[in-house]
This record gives sequence, C-alpha cells and structure tokens, in this order.
Amino acid sequence: MRTAYDVETVRSAERALMARLPDGALMQRAAAGLAVACADLLGKVYGSRVALLVGSGDNGGDALYAGARLARRGAGVTALLLSPDRAHAGGLAALRAAGGTVADAESDTAEETVSRADLVLDGIVGIGGRGGLRPRAARLAEAARGLVVAVDLPSGVDADTGEVHGDAVRATATVTFGAYKPGLLVDPAREYAGVLRLVDIGLEPPYEQAAVEALHHADVAALLPEPTGESDKYRRGVVGVVAGSERYPGAAVLAVAGALHGGAGAVRYVGPAADAVLARFPETLVSAGPPAKAGRVQSWVIGPGLGDDASGLLDVLTSDVPVLIDADGLRLADVNAVRSRTAPTVLTPHAGEAAALLGVARDEVEGQRLTSVRSLASRYAATVLLKGSTTLIAPPDSSLPTRVNPTGTPWLATAGSGDVLSGLTGSLLAAGLHPLDAASAAAYLHGLSARFASNGAPVSAQDVAAAVPSAWRDVRGA
Repeated sequence: MRTAYDVETVRSAERALMARLPDGALMQRAAAGLAVACADLLGKVYGSRVALLVGSGDNGGDALYAGARLARRGAGVTALLLSPDRAHAGGLAALRAAGGTVADAESDTAEETVSRADLVLDGIVGIGGRGGLRPRAARLAEAARGLVVAVDLPSGVDADTGEVHGDAVRATATVTFGAYKPGLLVDPAREYAGVLRLVDIGLEPPYEQAAVEALHHADVAALLPEPTGESDKYRRGVVGVVAGSERYPGAAVLAVAGALHGGAGAVRYVGPAADAVLARFPETLVSAGPPAKAGRVQSWVIGPGLGDDASGLLDVLTSDVPVLIDADGLRLADVNAVRSRTAPTVLTPHAGEAAALLGVARDEVEGQRLTSVRSLASRYAATVLLKGSTTLIAPPDSSLPTRVNPTGTPWLATAGSGDVLSGLTGSLLAAGLHPLDAASAAAYLHGLSARFASNGAPVSAQDVAAAVPSAWRDVRGA
C-alpha cells in the first residue's frame, strides 16, 4: 500500500529524525538519493548539462548538494539562484567545490541555460509552498526542453490537497523524500508530478496519521471474497438493482453485468427494463413490484438510468442493508434521508454530479478533488467515490485516510462504465465488505478491467464488464 502524509505530519517526523542525526545528515541523505535518481534518468552523467533552479528553502539545498554530486561525476552543472541572498550556503559551497557554476536567475542567459540543459532540477519551492510560481520562476520552468526532475514536489502545486493555483512545474519525474505527499497522488497536481520515486531517508511517520492511501494488488487480493464449499447464493451475497427506464434500459443491463461479474451469488432486478436484462442475463431474478417486495438482498444499487422515477427510492433508503446511490439516484435522494440511515451508504458521483450536490461549479470540484470528496462524505455521512481523472474514495469518518485508485485509464470515460462500477461495488457490499473497502476494491478492479479490455484502444462499458473476471484473476494471482 502506498501511503501519503500531510505536510505537518512529514515535518514532525523530520524533526524527530533530525534530533537523532548529526547536523545536515538528513539533507545529505535526500541529496544522495536525488543524485542517483537524476543519474538513472540521464543514463550518461559525464558530459551532460544540468541546470538547477534554486529557491531559498531546503529544496534548494537538496538541489545544490545533488548538483555537486553530479558535477563530481563529470556533469556540467549550473545553479540559477532565484533568491541569491538566501540560497543554502553549505550547498553553494559544495557545488562550487565540485566544479559547478552559480548564476543569478535574473541574468540574460538564464533561460538559455535552462533550455540547453539535458536535465533541469526543480528546487524552487518546498512542500510548504502555496500558490503558483512567481513570474520569473515560471518563465525558467517553461524554458526547459530536457528532463525535468522535481525535488520532493513540483513547485507550484499544493502538497496537502493536490490543488494547482497558477503556474507550476511540469516534471518528468518527482523524487520525494521519506513519504509520499497527497498532492503527488491526486489530480490535478498528479499530472504535474510525472513518474514518482520515493527515497528512503529513515523517516517514519505513523501510519494512523496517513491522509491518503492507494491500494496495490496484494491489498485488494486480501479484500476479495472467495466462496467455500458451504457457500450458497445468499452467503455469496444477493444484490438488488433498481435501475434503467424505458429511455435508458441499457443502464440496468450494465449495472447487472457489473454485479454478476463482481461475484454476487444472485442479482434481483427491479425496474422497467426487465426484458432487456433477461435477454442479456437470464440468471437475473426480476421483480415487477416495489423494491420492498423483491425478496431478500444484502445490498441495493439504485440510480443508473433511473430518470425521474423516485418511486423505489424510499424503500431502498429505509432498508437495513448497504445502499449504493449513483447517477439519477444522486439527484433524487434527499440529504437528510441519506444521513439518517443506520446501514452504510455509498455515493458514486462524477465531478458534475458532485458539484450539484455541493452547490458549486464543476471546475471547483475538478480543481479541488480531495477537498470536494471529503466534504461530500461529511455532508451525507456516507462513503463517497468521486469518479474522474483520479478516483477518490472518502469515508464518512474523517480520521480515516481517503483512498486514491491507481488503476484508472482515460478509456473509462465512456458511456455506461459508471453503471458497471455501481454493480461491481454493490456485489462487494453484498459480500460483506466494509463500504470503504468495497468501493476501493471495485474501483481498482474496474480500472484494471478497462486496461485489460482496452489494451490501448477504445473500449465499451460491456467490454469493461466482461473483463472483470480477468482482472479478478490477475489480482488474486490465479
């Protein structure tokens, strides 16, 4: 599992570690790892040209010490100082001693130095920076034509939230120290970070203080249910699906597909698209009556393609089993009815739906994804899965980490893929997974399924649903 920590937690861990180490040792550890990463990216260090963009903080010191190490290996290293009077003195001395050169970032040749460099090291602003780059720093960053390596975090992005306000460095790779920061894992900042490399400097932030976490194969494998010899359809979980309409029967078909491929023992369908569902999945149990009369279920999925028909919503919301609300169901559900539920609730909005629920513009949700998903989880007392460029899953308990899904692909931006995800999540809820785990595992499998189905080409929602068993086997190592 990849865990990320907010700035204050990281700094607290750094202070505790520095108290046990000789003065300057922690910066030397960081610089050594940074120099190794830069050398790996360059391939050939001797004769390469390296430009350092050096601010006044510790990130500037890291860049200077790393630059000194590269200079000792034969690179031509030039440090461009954005705050000449406040640059790290020890780092400057080390760079000069190694044969590197130092120049003012305001010099007429600064941008040319950057544009001619094989590698540009971004040591402008540290993890405590707020707001976009200042104009001179932005112009220098924009001039880069070679590899760009960010020190700890791309300058100009918010370490804690992943927000980007103004100009920021777009890195080829980010070398971060001791622990990941939330902004490295969450869009829009994630797009600026490039390839991530974590350098172990001995930092030990407590896991219980993690702000964000991303599951890996092994984590998801440990969550997935596996039937035993004593299993029947009820022990495996029965999902109730209230979806579809005369106008959108396909939404019901896709939600049922996600549920069936997600391991449900059975699916009960309630709605007007029964003929379409049975034609595709004859094993589905259909009901013409209200959800309350449909029979025993261990979870409900409601909303995909529902239109304006809210007739089954009250039955579902007053049930004593986990409920997933998606699409039209999000628009129709009353916040107080959701908050008053005693059984768990999962909401799965995209950015536009989340904006409507929060009463803000879509751009605000897309620019503040982490803040938005946490706000929704708090407002609705529900687990919220915010779909998008990075899918985020926030629990109603704000003391728990928000999860970010690493398996998504842009090919998932296709009609009906969210319906498949709803059914898949519903099946894991019915199997007894905690709502945070069910939503996280479903998002992981969903993204992986799209990758398998796509293989770099366009993919349909039906293709994604059909690939879920392959993704499941891959995660389980079968």
